[in-house]
Amino acid sequence: MPEGPRTDLPRADTLLGGIVTALADLPRVTWSPHPGSQSLFVACPVHECLYEGTRGPGKTNALLIDYCQHVGQGFGSAWRGILFRQSFPALADVVAKSKEWIPRVFPDAKFNESNHVWRFPDGEELLLRYMDNPKDYWSYHGHEYPWIGWDELTNWPSLACYDVMKSCNRSSRVGLPRKYRASANPHGPGHHAVKARFIDVAPRGVAFSDEYRTRVTLHGHYRENAALMLADPGYADTLRAATADNPDQQAAWLDGSWDVVAGTFFGSAWDARVHVLPPFAIPASWPIDRAFDWGSSKPFAVQWWAESDGSQVRVGTTDTLTPVYRTFPRGTLFSVGEWYGMAANRPNVGLYMDGRTIAAGIREREAELFPGRYIHPGPADSSIYDVQDGHCIADSFSAGLVEFVKANKGPGSRKNGWELMRERLTAGKAHPVEIPAMFVFDTCRHLIRTLPAAPRSESKPDDIDTDSEDHALDAARYRCLAGERDGIEVSTF
Repeated sequence: MPEGPRTDLPRADTLLGGIVTALADLPRVTWSPHPGSQSLFVACPVHECLYEGTRGPGKTNALLIDYCQHVGQGFGSAWRGILFRQSFPALADVVAKSKEWIPRVFPDAKFNESNHVWRFPDGEELLLRYMDNPKDYWSYHGHEYPWIGWDELTNWPSLACYDVMKSCNRSSRVGLPRKYRASANPHGPGHHAVKARFIDVAPRGVAFSDEYRTRVTLHGHYRENAALMLADPGYADTLRAATADNPDQQAAWLDGSWDVVAGTFFGSAWDARVHVLPPFAIPASWPIDRAFDWGSSKPFAVQWWAESDGSQVRVGTTDTLTPVYRTFPRGTLFSVGEWYGMAANRPNVGLYMDGRTIAAGIREREAELFPGRYIHPGPADSSIYDVQDGHCIADSFSAGLVEFVKANKGPGSRKNGWELMRERLTAGKAHPVEIPAMFVFDTCRHLIRTLPAAPRSESKPDDIDTDSEDHALDAARYRCLAGERDGIEVSTF
């Protein structure tokens, strides 16, 4: 469990001496960090550090110099580093920046164009690589990299790649520095994952510990980059012009703001103040059904949904304890329970649980959540009906006395399902609610966590990025689509 901000470590802004001074004193050094965040970053004593902020403070250069400051310090070939970008084309920018100044600082360093590796006279190596998904980790399994860096961390839709490479951040050499470094701008597919991990947990410059290690976040601003401001005085206006049609992106690039929608799929359709409700007693006349998205290495998602028949419900009390009643249009959906098969503290990592075990867990939870209620079979991921060796996962559920119906996954169903969800969310913001809407009990924390963070696909603007953590969203989509399928009301299941 998180322990909270550390008080036994010095603040990063007290560490401007030491390494930074040593760098400036080395005769062959022709580059030194800008005063402010860049200097703080290369002097940071905390093992895991994120350098975030606006566009332009020199974050990529800071990553490169953070590695290179330990070159020529007697570590030799034991000092190995690897710097990642999310795609090969994006790696070209890192290569270009490294070629700009590494040869001036280390004239005898050689760059291997085919392998994208910098080799230094004493045997040190810096590999420049790209990693698109966690499966790419196996190219590095068993390697030792005492320095690992990630440039533009929000370009990855999740932190899965970032986390899995931590196993390689090691060395058998005693006394060698161990560093895990990253840069990031707000906005992008991984905005919410990075924000939750680094921004929301502690103030900038204050070290924060969880059960595994200590990390810190440092904030940079383009105004700190004196060279950029001198060469391009209109840089800020350039950013404003480039983001004129996207206020969220402008706030991210110019102000380094993490309090933006950040290109999420549902955008302004979602409002937690409206859509998230405290649990209330579900009328006996409201049918309850279950929806399911299969996952093994990735999380599975079981959701229980109640459908309003138009009758009045008590949703809470006022400050004076006066009961509050509401009437929702017939067909309004409420996510009233969930079971999310995620490994502890590891978003988007599944439990590798088999169908019979999941079925037993469903029955156990239904008996606890809805005692005496009949739970209607609702839509499930159609992949559980795929037959292999004469058996399908749905058979395991049936053996456990848990039934589903096949979800609509036909052509166009993803786009239609997301649009139905958006329409229902939008309907829920009306006063009063006049058409069937969608609400979520505050106990359904994984749907609440992932729905507002869902990133839009760059290649398919009408779809969610399929590499994101979309399992709870898929179950909700199946449920919204089920009410429209062939004109059959879900309450008739």
